[in-house]
Amino acid sequence: MLAGIVAFGVITGVAMVASGIAPLVAMLMSLVVFAGASMVAAAQLLASGTPALLVILTTVFINLRFMMYSASLRLHFGREPLGWRLLIAYLQADNVYGLTLMRYAETPDAPGGRDFFLGAALAVWLAWQLAVAAGILIGAGVPASWRLEFAAPLAFIAMTVPLLRDRAMIAAAVVAAVSVVAAHALPFKLSIPLAALAGIGAGLAFERSWR
Repeated sequence: MLAGIVAFGVITGVAMVASGIAPLVAMLMSLVVFAGASMVAAAQLLASGTPALLVILTTVFINLRFMMYSASLRLHFGREPLGWRLLIAYLQADNVYGLTLMRYAETPDAPGGRDFFLGAALAVWLAWQLAVAAGILIGAGVPASWRLEFAAPLAFIAMTVPLLRDRAMIAAAVVAAVSVVAAHALPFKLSIPLAALAGIGAGLAFERSWR
């Protein structure tokens, strides 16, 4: 799992620097945000001069899945003190959530759930930050003429393809792709949040109709 995290982290670091974000700011963004998909999206939007409000709106759409993660993990960590819950919220990541669910699925009454989560999360967090730092160093040393901006959409394609496992996911991806191309002429990169909404709506509608 860490191999994939490192690869995506390096790509994210390169993409942020290639988009014009200063290396120190890019590293600070990684430490504060700690969410690769939204970081790559924000980098592309900031590079194109998109207003800050739309950048925030887009990243909110991308990160809505963490609300579902939170609702699920509340069953296991809801009674922890506030400080621990804040730390768990910050360290939450897709991979860590998957590992935590697997542990509880195999041994529902296993002790030390918080320690297991923190062990997995800290390993992922450290690998991610080191990988992003490496990508930032690589990107900062590459001439602008190399046009490494392609790394951002490439990273999204790499993340998306493995998720296309059922008809609803495929429908969401196709509708979002068609929408973002059709609405490309809209100002302020409005095509991105609109495509996100269209994809979500199509996925939900297709799943319900199929059932």
